[in-house]
Amino acid sequence: MPPEPPQPQVRGNILKFLRSFMGITRILQIVFGACLWVTIAANKYGGSIHFVLFVAVFFWLLTLALFFLTLLDKQDLVPLLGGDRWSCTNLAHDVVAAVLYLPAIGVMIHNTNRNSFCNLPQYIHPCLYKVYLTAAVFACFCWLAYLLSVIFGACRKCQRG
Repeated sequence: MPPEPPQPQVRGNILKFLRSFMGITRILQIVFGACLWVTIAANKYGGSIHFVLFVAVFFWLLTLALFFLTLLDKQDLVPLLGGDRWSCTNLAHDVVAAVLYLPAIGVMIHNTNRNSFCNLPQYIHPCLYKVYLTAAVFACFCWLAYLLSVIFGACRKCQRG
């Protein structure tokens, strides 16, 4: 027996969330976060880059979980954090992510500057300059997406009281 198709109301709620500001910013956070950690993980890295990779993967996984819980309207199933506290949970997540992405951006910029010597056309050895530069750009995009979520969540929280 084939499974029943989703109810029109459920499909409508999913589309409503995907078209909302929060849905769009969550998608951007997931995409930019994945691009950041894939860029780093696909190349040789070490030292302080481990922190950047930790921040990127950790918040990518948390954002993915928040996205699907909200998309499927299952936030009430999360003990202590769901239900009426869900908007505060999302805001706290976004604040911590935005704060931790700032030092990650600094680390990527520092490593990019340290490898800027090999950006010359005559340099023939393997160079991580472009990798670090790309990762720094993706880290900035991630931070911006989380910052937009913080501003939106704070404004929404202030309006509700």
